[in-house]
Amino acid sequence: MDPLSSAQDIPRCDLCDTANVHSYCDFCHVNLCKHCVVDHISDGYDKHKIVPFHERRSNLIYPKCETHPQKNCEFQCEDCGNIFVCSSCTASKQHKGHNFVEVTEVYKTKKEVIKKDTKDFENHISPKYEEIALDLENQLANLDGGYEKLTTTMSKQGEQWHREIDIVINKMKTELSEIKEKHRDILQKHLNEIKQIQSLIKETLKTIRKIEKSTEVSSTIEYSSKIREFSKIPPKVQVSLPTFIPKPIDHEKLYSLFGQITPLSTATEENVLSLNQPTISVRELLDEPELVVAIQTGHEHLRSVACLNEDRIWTSGETNDIKCLNIKGSLVRTFKIKSEEKPNDIAVNSDGDLLYCYGTDGTVNIVKNGQTEELITLPKWTPGNLCVTSTGDLLVTMFSDDETQSKVVRYSGSTEKQTIQFDDKGKPLYSGNGYTKYITENRNHDICVADYGAGAVVVVNQEGELRWRYTGHPSVTKNNPFQPWGITTDSQSRVLTADTENHCIHILDQNGQFLHYIDNCDLENPFGLCVDNNDNLFVCEFNNVKKIQYIK
Repeated sequence: MDPLSSAQDIPRCDLCDTANVHSYCDFCHVNLCKHCVVDHISDGYDKHKIVPFHERRSNLIYPKCETHPQKNCEFQCEDCGNIFVCSSCTASKQHKGHNFVEVTEVYKTKKEVIKKDTKDFENHISPKYEEIALDLENQLANLDGGYEKLTTTMSKQGEQWHREIDIVINKMKTELSEIKEKHRDILQKHLNEIKQIQSLIKETLKTIRKIEKSTEVSSTIEYSSKIREFSKIPPKVQVSLPTFIPKPIDHEKLYSLFGQITPLSTATEENVLSLNQPTISVRELLDEPELVVAIQTGHEHLRSVACLNEDRIWTSGETNDIKCLNIKGSLVRTFKIKSEEKPNDIAVNSDGDLLYCYGTDGTVNIVKNGQTEELITLPKWTPGNLCVTSTGDLLVTMFSDDETQSKVVRYSGSTEKQTIQFDDKGKPLYSGNGYTKYITENRNHDICVADYGAGAVVVVNQEGELRWRYTGHPSVTKNNPFQPWGITTDSQSRVLTADTENHCIHILDQNGQFLHYIDNCDLENPFGLCVDNNDNLFVCEFNNVKKIQYIK
């Protein structure tokens, strides 16, 4: 029986629509009974391929070559942005000396990704959103009962005060009703947001299931995983009921002494989703981190690394070329900045587009389909370092042209949304100089900056309020002052920062408490850092990148 059909849904012939299916045309993609096979191939068209029904869809549908229309594209050219090419193209002058990969291999890899994504959506992400939605719905269902209990308590207290406090009771009931509406609005708002994301997940699942069943090469290879986007599980909202606090009777202070209604208290419970585990779990640190591979980049004075996917990274140093390498160290492509300026930093967004900034003209740029677009221009400020957030915003550290001020600015596209520069007492959060300030976002949406000039990691919350500073950990073996360079975070909300002068990496928890050093793996002057989706750490040294496993 067809594994895609139930016992009540026996496949029928697509031509006569009555007889049971027997064969399948792997070119036309139609079901055929024995009788209709002859009719189907009677048109003399020589492309028909009749196979047993259980062997259907065994042939891949390759895109046609635009240059040689009579040939199928069975390769991709890595040096030309992975465009499809046929065998004739590979031998042409245009692609002389280029690196090619077989489409079938890329197709198989992407099919595995699609299969895994489908499983992750069905088994992990969707159930977690269902859990959050159910919790919000339960809070809404119990809302009236909770407030009725409060109202009853207030009424009993009011009965003791007789007529002289009736007006006070009514006033406070009105106040409680208003708070209740705010409570309802908060829960409903979060529920609507969750429902909206659930709808997007369903649409995404529908799309990838369609691709999963399809044999179209182009749509399969062009598939871009949304797992990283939806794995950023929103916090679980817990809005607690206000409380009523009775006070002794005092006629002169009737209203103020009758009681007090506490304001709404909204607590969030962070969800860390590990898609490789059947349940959410904490991944422990290794006692002794392990060097997986050292990747020679060809850069000198390597400074920044950004993960493109599980097996490719972008790197930049003190030259005007930005290199994409695979995990084996093979050069996939090179992007050269038109000016001779070196990039200050690089980043990769969720679509896989490269972003970079440099100080000559104070711009942040994005590379889409091989074309450079100017995203942000900063008059009187110089962009230092970049970070793409879980919501797709761009965080940019920058310093003023006179190097007396530093700040972090959040952008949505080219639009400025938020500036983070001072604490609640009006004092600067960051050192005012032109030193490097690498930046990253944690899973709890904290914004973490490695302030080299201040010798501190400075962490603020999503609203820009200071949470904590870390100025190093006492050690008898680390003799140089703590001056952090690169910074990154992992799936457990741990913060990792590079201590270049002491040849090590500090691992902190999300509250700034020191956990562990990475000071083996022959680390020497670590600079830029990044962590991939599997919590593998990539560390820039002088001219190579080290991949390190540091958690179990």
